[in-house]
Amino acid sequence: MTSAIRTLVVDDDPVARDKLLALLAKEKDIEVMGVCEDGISAVPRIRTERPDLLFLDVQMPHLDGFGVVEAIGAEQMPVTVFVSAYVDFALRAFDAYALDYLLKPYDCERFGITLARARAAVHSRRPSGDPRIEALLGFMGSLARTPYPDTLAVKAGDQYRFVAVSDIDYIEADGNYIHLHIQQTKRVVHRSLKEMEERVLDPEKFVRIHRSTIVNIQRIAYVEPLFHGDFSVALKDGTRLVCSRRFRSRLEERVHFTS
Repeated sequence: MTSAIRTLVVDDDPVARDKLLALLAKEKDIEVMGVCEDGISAVPRIRTERPDLLFLDVQMPHLDGFGVVEAIGAEQMPVTVFVSAYVDFALRAFDAYALDYLLKPYDCERFGITLARARAAVHSRRPSGDPRIEALLGFMGSLARTPYPDTLAVKAGDQYRFVAVSDIDYIEADGNYIHLHIQQTKRVVHRSLKEMEERVLDPEKFVRIHRSTIVNIQRIAYVEPLFHGDFSVALKDGTRLVCSRRFRSRLEERVHFTS
């Protein structure tokens, strides 16, 4: 009798994580040995418990999926299915290196195809690890910087809607959420402004102008000085934002003010 495939799920998105767990629970040969909500907690569990199969989210705060691979070492990684909500370079790289992935939101059919491939990989696994992961990691390390995604998958009810990053006019923080303002419509996302600034938005195209606001530079029509060193930032659609004195230098560096 074939032993159960010991599986670890690593994903910081609770909705996506619960969906994956529900699908895995229907598979008789899958034993979910644990769940990690971030890459930092996943590393020691992978090292000590050595799962057969890993579902690994690509984009996570503090330590992302590629950081987990680096920490473990490509040769020590279990059979890995990468999971991502981003239609960007990472997915094209997975295709190039013949590594399997799940693009959120995925359906049961796609999950079934991916799991069948993962099963085959587990049963034929050699102790030396997966050379494709090592090759991918080497390629990622050769890049001058991590590319920024062109597209986001934003949750809307039970669906994910694809949003082009270049279409975002500005972003506002609201507690544990952010509001993406796109052509005078608003989409709510469960992410921090800091995470968006550091991991998602190209600093050549977006600039933080306030502790709670990031703006698409291409959307700025003009700026006007206010009191105490602040700026009024007028967007092309007529929206008015405030650039605080604390962040004024960032705006000046990006748009190169001339007298």
